[in-house]
Amino acid sequence: MFYISGFYKFKKISNIKKNKKILQKYFINNSIRGTIIISSEGINGTISAKKKNLDSTINQIKKTFKFTNFDSENLSKSKFQPFHRGKIKIKNEVVPMRIKILKRKLNNHIEPTKWNKLINNKNTFLIDARKPFEHEVGTFKRAINPNVNNFREFPKYLKNLDKGKTIAMFCTGGIRCEKVSIFLEKKGFKNVYQLKGGIINYLKKIKKKNSLWRGECYVFDNRVSIKHGLVTGSYSMCSGCRKPISHKDKKSKKYEEGISCPNCHDNLTTSQKERFRMRQKQINLAKKLGKKHIFQKEF
Repeated sequence: MFYISGFYKFKKISNIKKNKKILQKYFINNSIRGTIIISSEGINGTISAKKKNLDSTINQIKKTFKFTNFDSENLSKSKFQPFHRGKIKIKNEVVPMRIKILKRKLNNHIEPTKWNKLINNKNTFLIDARKPFEHEVGTFKRAINPNVNNFREFPKYLKNLDKGKTIAMFCTGGIRCEKVSIFLEKKGFKNVYQLKGGIINYLKKIKKKNSLWRGECYVFDNRVSIKHGLVTGSYSMCSGCRKPISHKDKKSKKYEEGISCPNCHDNLTTSQKERFRMRQKQINLAKKLGKKHIFQKEF
């Protein structure tokens, strides 16, 4: 069994390159996979390993960056290692929005147990702060998605919102909403709330029979999606466009395993499809021989 930890911490970070090297060495020695983003404003990551190795790595991260607790942290399980490799990236921001957080807004984080009451109010404007393809996999009842593919464009949408409305926001783990909250506060919005710990925290704590969540939650690893209780979902990944595909998508004439799906079939060139078919042929051959091919993505 592999354990997956998702976390973020807003904190002034120094000696970034030095700390990156420390963590890279630790990743290798403890078989850690996943990604950590380091910025001068903090860190954001999702990593996976066996429980003992993951726990020691989490402690090392806290020791390296000199803090006791994450701002938000979630833990889930997987029968397979959901990441291909371990990566540590240095970025200008942990979430690209051209806004750096110096101080978090703490009084607007709503616990999952109180979230339903807030979003059931007809006067609450509910925003799904994720990308459109994530929204299509699953979302909350009555949620509006801005249809923004690049998070840097999100402020353009936010400028048109009614400052008098109560706004509730959610994203996968909460970090994207942290930035949106700061932006809206600077623009004069008074009643802005976010789901504490994001969708993952909600699906962990709220039983399906009491849930207002519809569908599954897309995650950025090879589980592709998760459901209530944080169990692995039913979606898989298209090898042509790297977008999530459902059982229904696989029944389409435009779906071809390892090559295309309804999302990308009409946009791929003939040469791309031929290249993907050759790749899939190699993967299928490796499977027959009981081996794993370098290009094999599914688990």
